[in-house]
Amino acid sequence: MTEFFHSCTTNERKREIEELLNTFASQAGSWRHCLYFLSHSRNEYVMMYSLTVFENLVNKMWVGVASEEKAELRSCLPKLLLSQHAVLPFFIRNKLCKVIVDIGRQDWPMFYHDFFSNTLQLVQTPAMMSLGLVLLKMTSEELVCPREDLSVARKEELRKLLLEQIPTVLNLLTGILETVWEKHSGSATTPPPSPTSGESAVVMGSESGTLCSLALECLAHLFSWIPLSSSITPALLASIFHFARFGCQQPIKAKSTTATSNGDTTTTTVGNTLPANGGTGLPRAAVQQVGQSERARLGVLAMNCINELMCKNCVPLDFEEFLLRISQQTFFLLQKLTNTNSHSNSNTNTHTVKNRLQELDESYLEKFTDFLRLFVSVHLRRIESNAQFPLVEFLALLFKYTFNQPTHEGYLACLDIWSIFLDYMTTKIRSRLADSDSVLNRYKDALVLLLREVLNRIQFRLNQSQLEELDDETLDDDKQTEWQRYLRQSLEVVAKVMELLPSQTFSTLFPVLQEDLDVYLGLQQFIVTTGTSRRLNITAEADCRKLHCALRDLSSLLQAVGRLAEFFTGDVFTARSSDALAIVQRLVEVTCYGSQISLYDVETAVPSVLKPDLIDVHAQSLAALQAYSHWLAQFCSEVQRQQDQTRFVSLITSSMAATTPLISAKVPEKLLLSACHLLVSMATTVRPVFLVSLPAVQNVFNLITENHNHQLPHEAHVLVCRALSTMLLLPWLCLPESEQQWPSRSTSHSRLLSALTQQYRLLPRPPAYHHNNKAVMQQTLSVLRDLVESISGESTKSRQICYQSLQESVQVSLALFPHYIQQPEITDEMLSFFLTLFQALRVQMGVAFTEQIIQTFLSMFTREQLAISILQEGSAGSKVVQKFLKILQVVVQEPGHTFKPLLPSILSLCMEQVYPIVAERSCPDVKAEMFELLFQILHQNWRFFFKSSVLSSVQRVGAGEQMENEAQFTAAMQAFGQSFLQPDIHIFKQNLSYLEILNTKHKLYHKKLFQSSMLFHFINVLLQVLLHKSHDLLQDDITVAVYNMAAVNFHTFYSSFLPEFLNGCQGLDPHQRATLARNFTPERDLPSFTQSVYRLVNDLRYYRLCNGSLPPGTLKL
Repeated sequence: MTEFFHSCTTNERKREIEELLNTFASQAGSWRHCLYFLSHSRNEYVMMYSLTVFENLVNKMWVGVASEEKAELRSCLPKLLLSQHAVLPFFIRNKLCKVIVDIGRQDWPMFYHDFFSNTLQLVQTPAMMSLGLVLLKMTSEELVCPREDLSVARKEELRKLLLEQIPTVLNLLTGILETVWEKHSGSATTPPPSPTSGESAVVMGSESGTLCSLALECLAHLFSWIPLSSSITPALLASIFHFARFGCQQPIKAKSTTATSNGDTTTTTVGNTLPANGGTGLPRAAVQQVGQSERARLGVLAMNCINELMCKNCVPLDFEEFLLRISQQTFFLLQKLTNTNSHSNSNTNTHTVKNRLQELDESYLEKFTDFLRLFVSVHLRRIESNAQFPLVEFLALLFKYTFNQPTHEGYLACLDIWSIFLDYMTTKIRSRLADSDSVLNRYKDALVLLLREVLNRIQFRLNQSQLEELDDETLDDDKQTEWQRYLRQSLEVVAKVMELLPSQTFSTLFPVLQEDLDVYLGLQQFIVTTGTSRRLNITAEADCRKLHCALRDLSSLLQAVGRLAEFFTGDVFTARSSDALAIVQRLVEVTCYGSQISLYDVETAVPSVLKPDLIDVHAQSLAALQAYSHWLAQFCSEVQRQQDQTRFVSLITSSMAATTPLISAKVPEKLLLSACHLLVSMATTVRPVFLVSLPAVQNVFNLITENHNHQLPHEAHVLVCRALSTMLLLPWLCLPESEQQWPSRSTSHSRLLSALTQQYRLLPRPPAYHHNNKAVMQQTLSVLRDLVESISGESTKSRQICYQSLQESVQVSLALFPHYIQQPEITDEMLSFFLTLFQALRVQMGVAFTEQIIQTFLSMFTREQLAISILQEGSAGSKVVQKFLKILQVVVQEPGHTFKPLLPSILSLCMEQVYPIVAERSCPDVKAEMFELLFQILHQNWRFFFKSSVLSSVQRVGAGEQMENEAQFTAAMQAFGQSFLQPDIHIFKQNLSYLEILNTKHKLYHKKLFQSSMLFHFINVLLQVLLHKSHDLLQDDITVAVYNMAAVNFHTFYSSFLPEFLNGCQGLDPHQRATLARNFTPERDLPSFTQSVYRLVNDLRYYRLCNGSLPPGTLKL
């Protein structure tokens, strides 16, 4: 063993040693040698190997071990543990404990009747208590959640046996915790009346600390599976909370860390432990006391226990009292955590809650925050109505706890709790409209306080040093920076308060915004112009810092104003229109100001800081105005009714005058994109009749159509083209069809697209190579695709005009396609365009032209071309095939008979050209699209395969089922079946759901052909997948599918399939097959059937394991 683990041993030698050890372990009676090694060797490698042999013997070969040998093992191993547990390394001791528990799992109580009573005896013996607790925890882990080496009947028996022992176990654990607490504290066992009492007296020895840790770990595991019952007594709860309070205690004096005899470190408080003679040693008693980190760990373990109880949503009625007790104890803990008067001395002041929390163990605070989340999300509705729980005071403490969190993560976790509370309030008020005011009034003050403090927390002028710590560059998985996440979560809380208290929120937010706006709007006076350059004449460091904070805050508050836009529209539009109008007018004023004095172009004293700030404020003002586009649309309808559009026209004209000058390549991209998005919203959401005729908008038309050297960045160019196109295509709101001016708008749109596609339409055919051609094609096609996407859900008239303008470009694209089939980047762009065309405009394109396009594609995608494209997995070529299959999906989904003539060639491409290439390879992306196409062919064109007449469906004549294209249907089903034999779990899940949909919609499993030649094959494959545990994540989905297939004819399933399936299962004897069949009860409801499938799979695996472990030639009775 030492040679095996030596660094100089070669891999070849290691393999030799491994073979020798495996051969030795598989010999009959090898365990006797291992028992000797375990008793006499002190080499850890040898001991660990010996225990592995025992573990393998018990878990894999126990059935084949002779009964007298089992008895010997049940006697020897516990004796060995009792005699040597004190000297064994802890990992060896734990492994030995696990082997003993594994034997108990197999033999208790029938053959190992004193297994559990021995464990309880150890727990009650002072010298063996910690060993007993280790065994008890392992028993809970291994017997309640055993792996599959047991039959279902045995698993159920073990759970039942353990549940009978739970009252005794909990009493013992309560006794241990109470004894330790009474021994080490001067206080009684009842909870303290105030959060500060009973704290300073507790000084615990390390042995007691270990016992408590083990007892609390044991309780946490027990609570994870036992039901809430009277066994969980008030005394036990009080004991757990005593230790939970440990986490709230912080070191009073400086800490010193010393090493103990076994290499662990113990933290002790310096002050009373210094040696008298000026020496350096620490008294032995101090070293043996439980250090601060150990006390914190006990606090964490106690909170674990409480959280296990709290996350149980199913609370019996007689347990409400218990819940109240937990809530009251928590209230004490929260008081204790946020209490500023403990350890008061001359240096303590009222700002020390944060310092106090900072000194506590981070894990403890995390656990406590988890507890508060569980309390608010799961149990608040039960506790709120109880007069004995001071809920408003609890919220005040939660407020204190939240806003004194030492870390940003901790603070955001607490904000989540407030969000849950606010959601609960909103739901409650909606369901109790009659007394909503009384409900709100109870919490009003707390919510206003919360709102103010959250707004304070996002402001740099109040928290600059903390907020500067947040990273604003690195993007996380949600594509946002740490600062953006912090701000977004804060603004969500503001929005939720706004929903409950709109006027208070508005009156709290607006003055703060106004303050920063005054600073921003006053910057003009500090701009100094010299020649062509303009400079901001603010140079003093303090002034620059103040300006930086004001600009960052203005940017955040503008986002807040934008986030609240939804609360001014819909039913409340009229009631809140004056407030909304004030906001929109202010936003228009700010955007105009920013664009007029072009602050993004001004030189500053600290360009790396102030320039991004100025750009961000300008961009956020445009984004906030964009958020009010739905309000502006409602305002537009309102003023049209009132026949007075002056204010509306003024707002739109001014906002466009502020937006359009920013659409230029010289403007920073962040600002340019904000302006483009605002222009798009004006065109698509607000849709003013006069928008196109505004001089500012005409300038943009000219820029895009006449000046081909404008060179906007690609994203901005696409957005501007979308805005200009939708202005001409979308119907104006609140106007009849006769006043929509379609003829003139159609002409203008045609002119616009003609200008946008001019270079594209003039590309030579066949293509002469020019480096610019590729760029022209990619840019034009992406613009056209975006234009078509933007009107896909609009009226027929809009789509007609769009297609008329596009027609020539579509013809050009089709003509160019064959020339670029070898260039996947361009083919990909073309197919993306055609896919969007098919999705949005296939009716306008007409049948003949659509058929021409599909035939062109089908002729281009030969088997050779497909193979080249697909086999470069993840490449552009593979994406091209995916797009092509998506186009075919759209075509086969078209209702009616329009594209039915194309079905045979599409099916042929799918089954004869694509499927053979992907069948035995992974190709997950292409495979997913191919099966989606196959599913859509079956789902949308069911009558292509099954010609059901009205008469036969009324008479429910299954025998007279008319079947067409049987060979293609069978091939498709075989492809689905084949996919269940492959490891790709995503394809498996997708295809299983497709079969289920086909059954729900078209009774697939009931079809005669499916029943006679496929049904049992599918059930067999799915059961084999469950047996091999290869797709365990889909266990529930697979079982439901098996149930639906069996439900076609339960009688046949139970009488024919099940016996046949069991006869085909290798590694079983006749008696075991009979038992498995008998245990699969012939129930017809889904829950019972699911239980039977689970039992069948579990027990079948167990029997195979047992049979595999029997010595050769064993006689089976």
